[in-house]
Amino acid sequence: MNRFIAFVKKEFLHIFRDYRTMMILFIMPIAQILIFGFAITTEIQNASIAILDKSKDEVTRELTQKLLASGYFSADQYLSSESEIESAFKQGRAKMVIVYESNFGNNYEKIGASNIQLICDASDPNTARILSQYAEGIFASYNRTNQAIGIIPEVRMFYNENLDGFYMSIPGIMAMILMLVSAMMTSISITREKEFGSMEVLLISPLRPLQIILGKVTPYILMAVINTISILALGYWVFGVPVKGSLALLLFECILFTILALSLGILISTVAKNQMVAMFVSMFALMLPVILLSGFIFPIDNMPVILQWISNIIPPKWFIIIVKTIMLKGGGLEYIWKETLILIAFIVVFVGLSVKKFNIRLQD
Repeated sequence: MNRFIAFVKKEFLHIFRDYRTMMILFIMPIAQILIFGFAITTEIQNASIAILDKSKDEVTRELTQKLLASGYFSADQYLSSESEIESAFKQGRAKMVIVYESNFGNNYEKIGASNIQLICDASDPNTARILSQYAEGIFASYNRTNQAIGIIPEVRMFYNENLDGFYMSIPGIMAMILMLVSAMMTSISITREKEFGSMEVLLISPLRPLQIILGKVTPYILMAVINTISILALGYWVFGVPVKGSLALLLFECILFTILALSLGILISTVAKNQMVAMFVSMFALMLPVILLSGFIFPIDNMPVILQWISNIIPPKWFIIIVKTIMLKGGGLEYIWKETLILIAFIVVFVGLSVKKFNIRLQD
């Protein structure tokens, strides 16, 4: 028994001395509970909407105030004409537009009924459906309070009239596949060189670290392009997801994102000691953030502020915005230039860190 107790104590000490094991046992479950608890929610709060008020009377002001006071909406802008609606959607400044008809207040007070239009950005069908239901509930409550025939809302869905879920899932799946496959393949590529002992041969070769990295990345770019074309073809021919914008621009952005994923995989591989560690880091460190914090499934606006900040360093978030803008909204580079520059900045950072790590190994 004493020998058994001594053996158990030794195992405890072995675990406590390994900080990686301690993180897996204690830090990882806490992080997962916090992220899943805050990120997985179907409720929407403070969604950005735009107001097009053709009447500008007391009733429309009161209705707008009720919408904003509910906590579901925040009016970031007021439009002056219908021509500004699509631009607001393409720029991502509004998820829904409220359009009050002319003489809205007079019609409501005289005949007890007025028309109002709810125009939703249905590139995210779940959000569009929930926001329209929230607004309709607020209008119904206002009608009951005033004992009127009613405000008659007309709901229009931009970009996805049938609210097909494929319109939301295809861009997210594309981001997830390109990120996971590209990052995993390149991370395993370098760690394989380490395990087989050929990394030292590369490091002492005439090639510079940047040339080694580019050499590792180049073959996978072609494979990723084939994957991208396959995903787009399946999305179009099988699920009916259109490509309303420039196909050339979309392919360029996909290649750019692939290079980003490959450079991230190279960075992971320079840190990981073996293929198993590289695969674990690629799967765990990338899959959960891509699914939870990229806006792929759960709206980022619903999350706590700290998770919204963290989502800004999740590259798929920006890629999904780009893909939706090009494929579903028909937007050009003038609508996605900021997201494109962010992807380029990620590439520069990841490649720079990888080259620095290679230089450190070469000096050692």
